[in-house]
Amino acid sequence: MTRPEPQPFPDSPEEFVAWWSPSRGHLRRYLSSNALPPIDEESQEEAGLAAADEALTYLYGVDFHEFRAGARSVHGALRAAGDWSPPTDGGTRAAFFDIDNTLIHGSSLTRLAYGLYHRGYFKLRDIIPMAIKNARYQIAGKEIARDVADGREMALRLIEGLKVDDLVSLCEEIVEEHMQYKAFPGTKELGERHIEAGEQVWLVSATPVQLGQILARTFGFTGALGTVAEVKDGRFTGRLEGDILHGSGKRHAIAALADALQLDLDECTAYSDSINDVPMLSMVGTAVAVNPDKKLRRLAGENDWLVRDYRNVRKALRTWGPVGLAGATLSIAGWRARGVLRGAAGRLARAASRRHR
Repeated sequence: MTRPEPQPFPDSPEEFVAWWSPSRGHLRRYLSSNALPPIDEESQEEAGLAAADEALTYLYGVDFHEFRAGARSVHGALRAAGDWSPPTDGGTRAAFFDIDNTLIHGSSLTRLAYGLYHRGYFKLRDIIPMAIKNARYQIAGKEIARDVADGREMALRLIEGLKVDDLVSLCEEIVEEHMQYKAFPGTKELGERHIEAGEQVWLVSATPVQLGQILARTFGFTGALGTVAEVKDGRFTGRLEGDILHGSGKRHAIAALADALQLDLDECTAYSDSINDVPMLSMVGTAVAVNPDKKLRRLAGENDWLVRDYRNVRKALRTWGPVGLAGATLSIAGWRARGVLRGAAGRLARAASRRHR
């Protein structure tokens, strides 16, 4: 569409009055043709995107493209949930929980990979790199961004060609047999309190959305947003749909969910263990650091965020120190060893007594 040529401006005030006075419509035509001529479609689209960016930045702290990526993640999560649909009258308050080391001890993706391995879906050499990354995660007590990205790419390759129904069944078995017992009771109780208060509770994690949704259903929570793998003809293609829900990806998805469900983020709460989730924690009214890594613990102190730590060993180390804890461990070990030796000596004496009879 080409922009119309502006009409020449009258040369004198008299000509202007003569040109304009027969109808006030001249003013509108003058403004549209000279001062504010129509713009082409590309310019209109740019203006619309700029307006959308401004509104979304004001409301959620994301731009239009980030919001659209989040919307794809939410759409994929709802599609993966099948017949389930989110509440339309669930109020304006919600709580968002990270999964790994916040709700569940360790990496949920690694536990899923172990389950797939034990069921013969791939070989040991396929899972070794993921196991190494999980060990590093446990030792460091924090997520390493590169490991997270590599782990998700590896997971996408491992499930390529797998039927969606088969993965869902496997996730249900793994959650029922193992993962539900790896939940931190304190974190689970926090989620239950939000539900009792009439608030929605959403798990938001980089783990596959199918696994997140089964965990949410198992614990009685509202739903889950997770990494959505592309599906074609009922099988995973090995490609990603939307964001990896890690770091800023969680912020994008929560923004889209809040817009769809009319949530007031100032009244919402977010829980996480990792400094990588600051984009999610900083977009809500109440941020809670659960089992936090060192950087998040420091940031929580600077921002007066709540801190909850349900890791018993780490709490013991902070309370009594490594020397005190090691001494107690050796003391208990020595006591148990003496008990074992006394028991063995007693059994030998009784055996010898029976032989002499």
